[in-house]
Parts: sequence; C-alpha cells; structure tokens
Amino acid sequence: MKFQRLLSALFLIAACVLSTGANAQNNLIKSASGVAVVTTEQVRAELLAWAPEGVEAGKPVWLGLQLAHQPEWHTYWKNSGDSGLPTELAWQLPAGITAGDVTWPTPKKIAIGSLANYGYEGTVLLPVPLMVAPGFDAPNLDIKLTATWLVCRLECIPQEGAFTLSLPVRSSSAAHGQAFQAAFAATPKPLPSGSSQLEVSGNALKVSLAGLPAALQGKTLALYPETSGVIAPAGAWQQAWQGALWTAQLPLSSQRTESPAQMPLVVAVNDAAYRIEAPVKGDWPAVAAPAVVSPALQAALQANTAANALPQSAPSVGLLAALLGALLGGMILNLMPCVFPVLAIKVVGFVHVKNQATRLSHGLLYSAGVVLSFLALGGLLLALRAAGEQLGWGFQLQSPLMVAGLAALFTLIGLNLAGLFEFGNFLPGRVANLEAKNPGANAFLTGVLATAIASPCTAPFMGAALGFAVGLPAVQALAVFGAIGVGMALPYLAASALPGVGRALPRPGAWMVTFKQLMAFPMFATVVWLVWVLGQQSGIDGAGALLGLLVLMALAAWALGLRHARPRTRTLLASLSIALLAVGIWAIGPNITHEKAAPTAAESALWQAWEPGRVEQLTAQGQSVFVDFTAAWCVTCQYNKKTTLADASVLADMAAKNVTLLRADWTRRDPAVTAALAQLGRNGVPVYVFYKAGRAPVVLSEILSVDDVRAELAKL
Repeated sequence: MKFQRLLSALFLIAACVLSTGANAQNNLIKSASGVAVVTTEQVRAELLAWAPEGVEAGKPVWLGLQLAHQPEWHTYWKNSGDSGLPTELAWQLPAGITAGDVTWPTPKKIAIGSLANYGYEGTVLLPVPLMVAPGFDAPNLDIKLTATWLVCRLECIPQEGAFTLSLPVRSSSAAHGQAFQAAFAATPKPLPSGSSQLEVSGNALKVSLAGLPAALQGKTLALYPETSGVIAPAGAWQQAWQGALWTAQLPLSSQRTESPAQMPLVVAVNDAAYRIEAPVKGDWPAVAAPAVVSPALQAALQANTAANALPQSAPSVGLLAALLGALLGGMILNLMPCVFPVLAIKVVGFVHVKNQATRLSHGLLYSAGVVLSFLALGGLLLALRAAGEQLGWGFQLQSPLMVAGLAALFTLIGLNLAGLFEFGNFLPGRVANLEAKNPGANAFLTGVLATAIASPCTAPFMGAALGFAVGLPAVQALAVFGAIGVGMALPYLAASALPGVGRALPRPGAWMVTFKQLMAFPMFATVVWLVWVLGQQSGIDGAGALLGLLVLMALAAWALGLRHARPRTRTLLASLSIALLAVGIWAIGPNITHEKAAPTAAESALWQAWEPGRVEQLTAQGQSVFVDFTAAWCVTCQYNKKTTLADASVLADMAAKNVTLLRADWTRRDPAVTAALAQLGRNGVPVYVFYKAGRAPVVLSEILSVDDVRAELAKL
C-alpha cells in the first residue's frame, strides 16, 4: 500500500502528543525525626509557633500545623462530610504545658461526584492554644508533634509527619504572627443563641437563626454542621430569609449515627462566618448501624505502609520468568482479534515476494519494527511513570483523541484496500516512488502498525510479566518489553526464514486483487471496535461525532483520488469535501473528548462501580468481593465479560455465595485503578480478583473459564 508509510509516520507523530502530568504514589509518608517541615508530593506541612510575649502563664502561646496543598488536592475539616478524615494532632509536651483543641478555620464544600466533603485547599493553618502552668521554668519549650492527615484529589493518600520544635522561653517568637492572625480571621465568630432554634421534624432538621448581621440578609449562606454523621452533606436542602431570620431545612443522613442534644453549626458567605450552638428540640428517628469506613481508614493511617510495597499476597516472578512470560505472551498476541487486520496486510506483501533473501530481509525489518515499537512504548510508559503519571499497559488508548486517530488511520487503510483511492494518485511523484525505492520500509512500518493496534491487548502470561517489569530498573524493564516484541515477531520471522513456506505460497495473480479488497473488511471491523471504545469513553455523542467525521474523511479521500475526472472538477470536489471535513471537526469534533454520563441505577443493579476503599469496607463487614479490572479498549476483557462473566451458572454461584461484584473501569486514565493494579503486581487489564477477609487476594487468569471461576467460588 503506497500510502502506508506516510500514515504510519502520522500515527507515530500522534503518539507523541500524549499529555503528561504529575500524580502521587498511593503510600503513607512519614518524616524523619527532628524537623519542623515535612514535604510530600501533595502537601507541604510545617509546624509553626507564635508566642509574641514569650512563654509565660497567662500569655498567648500558639502552635499550629500549616498545610500547603498542591493544586487540586485537599485535606479535611473536623467534620469531613461524606468521606475523608479530619487532620489529627498528637502532642508531646513538657510538664506544665497543656495543648487545647484545634481552632478550625471555616472550611469549604468540596464536591466529588455525588459526595460532598468539607475541607481545605490552598494553604491552611490549624492553630492550637497552649496553656502554661504558673511556675513553668525551663530555658526552652521542647515540642513534639505527630500529625496524621488524609490528602485527596480523586484518590486519597493517608500521610503522617513527625515534627519537633524548640522555643526559647524568655524571648518572644513573633515570626509567624501574620499567619496566625489570618487563621483567626478565618475562624467562625460566635453567634449568641438568642431566639435561634434547631428542631427535628421527621427526617429533616429545621434551623432558624436570629441575630445574623444585617449585611448577610438576602444572601445565600453555606452551612457546615460540626457534628458528623447527622446531616447528609450532599442532600438537597432549602434556605430562606424571613426578614432578619434565616431558616433552612436540612435532610438527615440515611446513615446517621448520632442524635446530639446540642448541634453546633457554622454558616458562612464569602469571608464572613458565624458559629452557633443551640439545643435540638424534637425526637430523633432511629439511628443507622455505625459506619465502618472511618476505622478502616484510621487503621491505614497507623499502618504506615512503605512506598510501593506489594502486599504479601501479591504474586511475584523472577526476571527470567518475566522474560519467558513476555515472550510467550507476545507470541499469543498474534492470535488476538485486534492483530488480525494488520497481519492480513503482511500476508498480501508476503505473497508478492518470491526471492528467499528478500523475504528474509522483510521478515527482519518487520521484526525490527515490532521490537523497536515495543521498546519505544515501554520506554515512554516508564518515563511517564517516573514523572509521577499513574499509567499502565495500553495507556495510549485511554485517550479519546488517540482512539479517534487510530479509527481514522484504519478507515483510510480499509478504503485503500477496497480500491476507493490510491494514495499515489495525489502525492508528488518523488514521494509516491518512495515505496518502490524502499520496499523494506513497508515491512518495518507494518511492524510499527501491528504493535500500535496489538499493544492494548494483554495476552496470557503477559499480566504478571508487565506488572513485574514496571518495578524493575529501566534496562531490565525494557528487556521485558523487548521480549514481548520478539515473541510477537517470532512466528512471521520464522516463516520468512523457511524456504518451504515460499514454495507453498500460490503464484501472484488476479486472485490477489480480490484478496486485497477482502482484507478491507477486517480493517473496517477494527474501526467498529475503536468507535465502540470511544463510545465507552465519551458516550453516544462522541461515537456519533467520530462516525460522522469518518464519513467526511472518506468523502475527501474519494475526491482527492479521482482519476478520470477533469482537473477542474476534481479540484472543486476536493476543496468542497475538505471544507466540509474542516467544518465537521469544528462543529462536532469536541464531542469526541466529552466525558460519558454516569451509568443509571438500573445499569448498576448487578455490578457496582469500584472505588478506592470499597473492597476494604466490604471485606471488613465479612463480605466476599469479586473485582473485574477492565477497559473498553481491551478485547480480552470484553470477551470474558460476554462469556464467562455473563454465564448463568457463574452468576448463580456468585449470588449463592453472596459475592459483591465490583467493576473497576480503566477505559479512561484513572490513577486510583492504576495504583490498585500495582498492589496486585499487575500493570494491565484484564485482572480478576477474589477478596475475602482473612485470606490473601486470589488473582485469576487473564483468559477466564467458567470452571476456574466456579472452582474458586467453591473455596469461599
């Protein structure tokens, strides 16, 4: 195919525009002793002190933990809301010194999906007053603090720091006075209860606040209950002003665990915040069972897991075993449906070459294209992970733009194979002759193309090898990626080296035109798959937009490839079709990158969405859990989903064993899923895992069978 060299080059250019970013490792970080500053990838934590008149009884002495968050990261208020944990401070102070409670600045409401949390972004200081006993006499005030905090973006990372500080008792320490004064200004001002009322009415709490400043009247206020587990933070609630009286009706949480007699509330607008603590009237409804999430998270804080450490249950392999698994997995990739269309191109080219030496050189060049492409993808993956990006194998198809680009590429290949146009008809003669002058270039670039479309697949034996590879030094990791390429290229290289294969091939003839046109249909089938993948990422509008643009691109290719039309007619049709394609990209192209809408409750009846901490929560309740780590672009995943995971006997056994089914969707890049896979020693999908309290996670084979799943279910 004369256009194949240029199209493959275009693919390589597109692969280089993958976005990079920084993300954090999902581990607990602890500072060295003897420091006042602890820095992680998400937070800079510093212990500050302010004693403007020295350390004496009756004089103001303040300590505070200042947290400076990286963009998009946050920690939590004293009531964290639907999820999260408040920052906790544990002091070690000399005799005669007592620490008070944290003076919490006013938080902000942080929405994450359907949840609502209360916390802090940017920089926040948590002041704590010190009470100095009369007669305290020491040259220095030696302070030790152990702080624990939960920092979250979409994923959450428990962290802790150990801080020490020594203050001269006889001299003032006013360096951080401005920071403390700013924290005090952000603290809610007390509001006398007066005629304010809190009353329980059914499943709602009615609030009536009097005495708010006149400047607030008519404004929409934010409300933060200090007592957790009472109000539904994300629930719909109403507020109104009745003259100077502010009223609100707040829904009680369906998981309410408290029935307080006093209910402290904070109301805020812009920089003004007020706190009221009033008795609650009325009868509380029955409370729900105590939640188990917070104890689990608290245990995680105390565990202080080492960075990147795998659980004891995580499978491990040696380097030689990883190389062997990579080699076998690469060979099996040739049997994957996603690779068939590209191999069909090689069959056509293989028949054309009768000279044994030429066939061998083409086989070597094809193998070089495959191996070098796997090394390039592996190197890019390792480089991005070293930069902090949470990525895994198949990462390139997590980008909707990359999926759309591949769909366009394979559409053009299919149209060329079908005979709609010849690329050489509208290329300059010198460019069109490149293929004739460099016949080996097609072999090399076909290897590149085969790797591009095969890389999202994870064949048997590859899962453990890839998971092991990403934790190795770069040279050893690249050896594993290279072994996959060698395995994939090996069958074709062997065929090109055996003289008997050439003698068994039919002679070139008219049948090859028919065969070439027939091979267009596997290309179009690949496009159907890619459009479906995009539909999983961007919804029906994204898939429809891509189909429309592919039609316009086909029109442009047809117009540019007209051979028998008059030059003026050809120019007019080509200009019009290119203009239509440009308008289409401008008008409907943005739909390709839109987020897909969340599944409805009916769609989630059998499978629940996986989320960080969900497995731990369920197993803590004694529940067995099965997790399907999947992605729309993973052909093996979809095969297992439609066969074994849809089998009536498997589903019946799952129900009989009361197994909760969770699906971790990796179709779009998700650092939390990537981290969960890494904990299992995996770096690609599919991965299938059984979890049960008291035993190690059980990772099943990439190719699921009904018997294997049912056998594992029988052990639960």
